[in-house]
Amino acid sequence: MCKANQVEALENGKGIQYLLDSAYIILDNPISAIDINYNLLAYTDITFEDPNWNELTTTGTYSLETMEFLANEGLIEDITNAEKTVVLRNEKLKYAKMAGHFYNRDNIEVGLIMASEYGAPFNAESEEAFEALADKITGEIRDYDYFTMLGITFHEDKINMLLDGAVKNPLLYNPQAQILYNGFEDYLYVAVVGLPRKSLLERVHISRLAYFQSLLKTKYQSFKFSVYGDYIVMLMSSKRRHFYGPQLFAAHAGLFGQNGLAMGISDSFENIYELRKYYDQAVDALTKGLKGGDGRRVFLHE
Repeated sequence: MCKANQVEALENGKGIQYLLDSAYIILDNPISAIDINYNLLAYTDITFEDPNWNELTTTGTYSLETMEFLANEGLIEDITNAEKTVVLRNEKLKYAKMAGHFYNRDNIEVGLIMASEYGAPFNAESEEAFEALADKITGEIRDYDYFTMLGITFHEDKINMLLDGAVKNPLLYNPQAQILYNGFEDYLYVAVVGLPRKSLLERVHISRLAYFQSLLKTKYQSFKFSVYGDYIVMLMSSKRRHFYGPQLFAAHAGLFGQNGLAMGISDSFENIYELRKYYDQAVDALTKGLKGGDGRRVFLHE
């Protein structure tokens, strides 16, 4: 039986650690698994002299220095751009690496497995088996609430980081920005949805925003959401010729009117790092639109 078939035959339901330990026996290479926040989930308990491996398995994550090294050498970009798996070779790496993505049940990338070329050399057969392992872990975690919630909170956290201007080094942030962009078309749009604040307590207002965010998610499942300040933020995208502004929301016009919601939509943009600029456009569109008092609930930036 080839190595890929051996991996595919592994039993599900025993956790990631079991799959890594079993795959180590098949591939003869140490393997680790991390989530999209670079937190260590599991690893094969193998000791060998590799600075990257030792740092990850002793501290549970990568230092900023290591992340900058991986980014500056283009290795993070190689991992990000890989459809499933990729082999990383670099003269500054003590051992070549093989990396693969795994996804939660919402098809959001939530983690990465990485093998080191310490035991057996990488070849076509081991690469095929490693890809099967990535798929196996994706199947294993589909019902894990941790990864479902990680996918949801990841989008919100990263949108808010961009809006706060907290991304100081885009080179390091690019892999996470790419995950945020996954599934979108050429052009991005940001919409903000507001509701009457009145004299409600802050915590009550935030709770209402979270409730309406959940409601909107059921209607617009391809969007990515956040609660930021006084607004629900919706990151969406479409090729310009397919985007019809307010008409896109016409089917749910009653939802906005009945719940007192109103929306402002920015111009299109392509650079995720310009999110704050276009968020401000959406807020401006919403503010000016409501002042018009013509009964509309969705407004485009002019």
